[in-house]
Amino acid sequence: MGEETTVLRAGDFLAVPPNTPHAFAAAPGATADVLFVFTPGAGRFDYLRLLGRVMRGEADPQEIQDSPEPFDIHYVDSPVWREAIAARS
Repeated sequence: MGEETTVLRAGDFLAVPPNTPHAFAAAPGATADVLFVFTPGAGRFDYLRLLGRVMRGEADPQEIQDSPEPFDIHYVDSPVWREAIAARS
């Protein structure tokens, strides 16, 4: 979240303040069940459904990049996130 990498384990909770850059990913080779709570919901459920379709190979990953406005998603570059993901590979 922001420029900090936080590892969550089963049962952990993380609150992301409004307008805070954040990303999430399961550990390599693992799956994760995640409960998201949005207030207000702002239509992000369709975004999460799109992520699921991409992960299952039912949608092109480019659809994620092409759809920030309807889902109120704003992409930012994070060297910290890129480094954390690269270290897990």
